[in-house]
Amino acid sequence: MITVTLKMPQSLVSKLNVIAEKHQTSRSELIRTAVLKYIDADQSKAAEPSAYDCIREFSGTVEGPCDLSSHARHMEGYGR
Repeated sequence: MITVTLKMPQSLVSKLNVIAEKHQTSRSELIRTAVLKYIDADQSKAAEPSAYDCIREFSGTVEGPCDLSSHARHMEGYGR
């Protein structure tokens, strides 16, 4: 393994020590696990399609004013 050095505040080190002791593991193992979870979560977010990606094929297929949801004149009489 490659050694990586990082700086962190004493308060974070104290919390890390408590959790490592609670789980009977080393700080290094705890940090490796946390980094792996962070990477997995980040990659799964990137794999999920955005709302736009889901409806992209329908973009431009509907006719009407392009400012329908944002211009007040289109809201006159709405809800009455």
